[in-house]
Amino acid sequence: MLLIKRLAFGDIATAKRWDAFVSKCSTATFFHLAGWQNVIRKVFRHDTYFLYAEANGEIGGVLPLAHVNSLLFGNSLASLPFAVYGGCAASNSLVIDALENEAKEIAIRLQVSHLEFRNTVRQHEDWPLQDLYVTFRKEIFATEEENLLAVPRKQRAMIRKGIKNNLTSEIDFGVERFFDLYADNVHRHGTPAMPISYFQALIDEFGDSCEILTIASADGRPLSSVFSFYFRNEVLPYYAGDDLSARELAANDFKYWELMRRACLRGLKIFDYGRSKNGTGSFSFKKNWGFEPTPLNYEYCLYKRDDVPQNNPSNVKYKFLINVWRRMPISMANAIGPFIVRSLG
Repeated sequence: MLLIKRLAFGDIATAKRWDAFVSKCSTATFFHLAGWQNVIRKVFRHDTYFLYAEANGEIGGVLPLAHVNSLLFGNSLASLPFAVYGGCAASNSLVIDALENEAKEIAIRLQVSHLEFRNTVRQHEDWPLQDLYVTFRKEIFATEEENLLAVPRKQRAMIRKGIKNNLTSEIDFGVERFFDLYADNVHRHGTPAMPISYFQALIDEFGDSCEILTIASADGRPLSSVFSFYFRNEVLPYYAGDDLSARELAANDFKYWELMRRACLRGLKIFDYGRSKNGTGSFSFKKNWGFEPTPLNYEYCLYKRDDVPQNNPSNVKYKFLINVWRRMPISMANAIGPFIVRSLG
């Protein structure tokens, strides 16, 4: 008999069983790991509903959900806020149906405006779809030379420019240098930064599956930094930040090459460049590396709204707020930002 259960907060034994299933499930991602429940509850204080399907004592599917109820951005249940991938990871369609039906019941009980699944593959042809985002994934070849030659010529020249500028790469064991670069970067783009406590919580929760790579100038000045996740045979550069001088020195280009080079040495097979919005600078930058975009299938079950929410900087109604945010002192932005970003998901 198939049972749908909820992972209790602090249930370490079941969380280990959950992660054991995720590690071998072909459709699971880093964002399906049980540790996200701890991070979301502790840092953002959202209620979570981490559902799993069990039959004969064996887990056959998981569906991590979090409830985000905001006066600014609405009332939603999503799998998963703060993640690029989500939805069900399951052994078969019967398990998916059971997990999704339970999610719908929770959504109705919570009186949310919509239920969102951040699927990589389309599951519901009759559900509205958010078509704004794509992901970029590419094979990591066996040798450093093969990987460098796979980068298009113009982008390869930028990598060599970084090398010529005597840039160095270092693994950071604290979050401070990364956060300073990241927070300054997002502030220049007019968006709030995640709190520094969030990045520390990720490291505390996921340990060696998180890593910070920082690029420094020849005189040791931090220029660019990336916070990456490691999952199975993949590396996922997920959060990044750059100094204003990074572009001139090609530090951003050198950073991602160093991450790829190091991943090659570790024997990893996939470089996941993550999510970008169509038509943005980030989209173009990743294409310049020879990566091809794959549409993400963010699907919505709508309850109290008529269309898919657009809580992103591309929405013109946020243009004025973005301009105001850019002019705000960064110390003030970093103080206020966490109260806003927790509601965005």
